[in-house]
Amino acid sequence: MSFFNIHTHGFVRIACAAPRLKVADPAFNVAETVRLLRRADAQGASLALFPELGISAYAIDDLLQQNALLDAVLAALGVLVEESRSLQPVAIVGAPLRIDGRLFNCAIAIHRGRILAAVPKTYLPNYREFYERRQFASGERAAVESVVLSGQDVPFGTDILLKASDIADFTIHMEICEDVWTPVPPSSFAALAGATVLLNLSASNVTIGKSDWRHALCKAHSGRCIAAYAYSAAGPGESTTDLAWDGQAMIYESGVLMAEAERFAAEPQLIVADIDLERLVMDRIRQNTFGDNADALRDRLNFRTISFELAPDRVSDLGLERTIERFPFVPSDDARLNELCFEAYNIQSHGLRKRLESARVEKIVIGVSGGLDSTQALIVAAQTFDALGLSRSNILAYTLPAFATSKGTKANAWRLMTALGVSAQEIDMTPACRQMLVDIGHPFAKGKPVYDITFENVQAGARTSVLFRLANQNNGLVLGTGDLSELALGWCTYGVGDHMSHYNVNGSVSKTLIQHLIRWVAQSQRFGADASAAMLDILATEISPELVPGKGDGPSQRTEDFVGPYALQDFNLFYITRFGFRPSKVAFLSQHAWSDAGRGDWPPNIEADKRVAYDLPVIKRWLTVFVRRFFETSQFKRSAVPNGPKVSSGGSLSPRGDWRAPSDASAAAWLVDLDRIP
Repeated sequence: MSFFNIHTHGFVRIACAAPRLKVADPAFNVAETVRLLRRADAQGASLALFPELGISAYAIDDLLQQNALLDAVLAALGVLVEESRSLQPVAIVGAPLRIDGRLFNCAIAIHRGRILAAVPKTYLPNYREFYERRQFASGERAAVESVVLSGQDVPFGTDILLKASDIADFTIHMEICEDVWTPVPPSSFAALAGATVLLNLSASNVTIGKSDWRHALCKAHSGRCIAAYAYSAAGPGESTTDLAWDGQAMIYESGVLMAEAERFAAEPQLIVADIDLERLVMDRIRQNTFGDNADALRDRLNFRTISFELAPDRVSDLGLERTIERFPFVPSDDARLNELCFEAYNIQSHGLRKRLESARVEKIVIGVSGGLDSTQALIVAAQTFDALGLSRSNILAYTLPAFATSKGTKANAWRLMTALGVSAQEIDMTPACRQMLVDIGHPFAKGKPVYDITFENVQAGARTSVLFRLANQNNGLVLGTGDLSELALGWCTYGVGDHMSHYNVNGSVSKTLIQHLIRWVAQSQRFGADASAAMLDILATEISPELVPGKGDGPSQRTEDFVGPYALQDFNLFYITRFGFRPSKVAFLSQHAWSDAGRGDWPPNIEADKRVAYDLPVIKRWLTVFVRRFFETSQFKRSAVPNGPKVSSGGSLSPRGDWRAPSDASAAAWLVDLDRIP
């Protein structure tokens, strides 16, 4: 198996078609079906879904009860079976079938010359423009379990799942149109029985606003079932005697739209998307109530499983047919980002508000460095105090320069504190830090330029210690500033350093999101032009702990030189903690997201010089750093974090929330998997 092949990483490619049809012309319709099936095959799809009654056409009324037509349908199916022998995808087509003196509206699965199954429609609409009970019987009333089609004995019924024997977790269920419009669709039970890819062959004429409702149904159903849901509606060529058709085709995965066809298109449409089967199964494992629901409904989950061998291409680089956001914590769509920033600020602010009210205190103490994290925490505090009707002078903000504080960051700290109207003071930490170094006999105290971890942590610890004592003195709370990304990497000083506070509003906010939150506030001018100007200057400042003396006005340390680019590390953090992906899969996704700076969308307002690309060796290098730091060296810090609100769906690393792990674990299993990356 190749690292660059989608099947190595738990993906399967599915296609949805909206073909051109001719009314009651099965020979023409199957020819069009074969043409699109070949296109799906050429694009590496393992499954191709076609519309309801696509072999006969849907809107043909009593022509469905003509033997000449039904004979032609069977002949057309025979042609499709033969054509499928040389093609990769499982073809899912719709056709009317005569069985035991009744007519059924069926979904038929065909793969490499074998008819895998025929599944009849369960719920037949007989209201408004629909009169299906005039022609069809419900699949629930079928009295047989198999039928003969094209000389093959074919499983028949509504209790069928199709399972690939050589693709883990690729289990298919078929339902037809109205089935998904019911309160409890048949696919709900199929998902609980293990189906990961739910298919809907639909005709569904179009009316004004109906497209949005279809989207809502498919989105909600895929999310609730933790499954992929593919939907294919009839399009050009269906009878417009009384109805019209838009050819809407779409693919959802766990509530997220993966692909959608052009509606009302003049030409046949084919869309493809790569479904992450591993992600679906891991989410089902993680969401334990999914399994509980299956247990409660066990008597309704008596499905027959039909096995087939897919034998997909496991060598070629087939690309990746799904959007991988470079910044999983930051949407690239401006409207979505605006909504996310609004929600994040309010979550942080409401969390702090409740803590202040419950503690019965009206003051906070915060260290302001002129960096990103303290800026974010300070403006959240300002918003919170405004909402509480408290004076911002109750925010006791301190800049705490020491050996390595640069002029630029200190100036920005003062500009921001002044612009926000908080109580601003400066305490020079140099004497206290120097005394500590003298007391412990550190070489720096004897004039030697030794800037080791002890030297750095003396400064971090002294700052936090003085903030706690100031909180005692003023009956206030120390507001934490450290973020999710730093906590994941262990890039914080344990205990008496920036790791600790009384309450931390940034604890589950990633570094990449914090940058956009600050920019969002700055652009809104909600705190005035001076505050916005200071925020934008802070955004332009190099990220640095400023713990080692440098030259000039800028910081001497670049955090990302030590722990890696936060853009990559936040990507790693999201996929490893949110979905439990192995490192090699994260690297595969990261390569597709980051290897080409010109591909895909970027979040708004990212400067041109920051729109960079990372190749696979760089991705692997920093992923290795992440794995070692996250799994092996930093958990003890996360096991003792202060309270703070969960903000992002990417999760919280609080031991009281999303992430619980031993502090003495080995990273060996993850490091072994890294060897799979070329």
